[in-house]
Amino acid sequence: MNNYLITIIGPTAIGKTALSIKLAQHFGCEIISCDSRQFFKEMSIGTAVPNPTELAAAKHHFIQNKSVFEPYSVGDFETEALAKLDELFKENNVQIMVGGSGLYVDAVLKGFDDFPDIEASVREEINAKYDVLGIAYLQNTLKELDSDYYNKLLSENPQTLQNPQRMKRFAEVCLGTGKPYSSFIGLRKNKRNFTPVVIGLEADREKMYERINLRVDLMLKEGLIEEARVLYPNKHLNALQTVGYRELFDYFDGKTTLDFAVEEIKKNTRRFAKRQITWFKRTENARWFDYQTDFSEIVQFTESQFSN
Repeated sequence: MNNYLITIIGPTAIGKTALSIKLAQHFGCEIISCDSRQFFKEMSIGTAVPNPTELAAAKHHFIQNKSVFEPYSVGDFETEALAKLDELFKENNVQIMVGGSGLYVDAVLKGFDDFPDIEASVREEINAKYDVLGIAYLQNTLKELDSDYYNKLLSENPQTLQNPQRMKRFAEVCLGTGKPYSSFIGLRKNKRNFTPVVIGLEADREKMYERINLRVDLMLKEGLIEEARVLYPNKHLNALQTVGYRELFDYFDGKTTLDFAVEEIKKNTRRFAKRQITWFKRTENARWFDYQTDFSEIVQFTESQFSN
């Protein structure tokens, strides 16, 4: 394989966009965005979409190309992004992908395991029991039917055990197939026509939090409140269940003050960044750099990963 996908990962507000543009200019290539919040054309300020100058500096794909009213899954993105990369590699064997959505990065780099379809009646029964018994029902179901996977989550990713959507999925696969959820992991081999070169950006926690707080302040100056107010009538949409909008919707509902909402945005963005780091640190063969690392050093590393 002589195609290379330079993939830039890291927490929000760390400088991924700026680095991706410099690398795109250096290698004369284009950029695939895999930030699941930047897909939607109705959201720009609160999702830190690259500004017009940045978009003009290098060609981007998957930026504000969907509507919040359209269903769009990570599987849809995987299919579309791989098709776009096939096109781009015909012009240049080096391309760039950047974004903070770990699940979407994984979708492109390695794909997902192939799970069987589950009868709707199984899903309905699980939802009904969850409504009565809560998250404990889902946890106990996984613990009973796939104890190995339950224990793996408990030790490596305990927050997943508190995620109702993920836990419902685990339960429906176990109950719908009669087999452990983990028995389906790794069965499908997803082939890729490129070699990933993964660059992680990081900073010490204090600096990272400082950058996040400054970004939120900038978003507010640029009109985040007004943008959220326009979207408020559609606050039930899945695409809008995200940090920066959710807190302002509570303010519009009269549940909080504006000052409290702003502090919640900063706090929840910091928490989001911590989850991003936890996810991305598991990425195979990633090389991590301080966000202030000289550009030439990153280029040198990147080129060293290309075979002659």
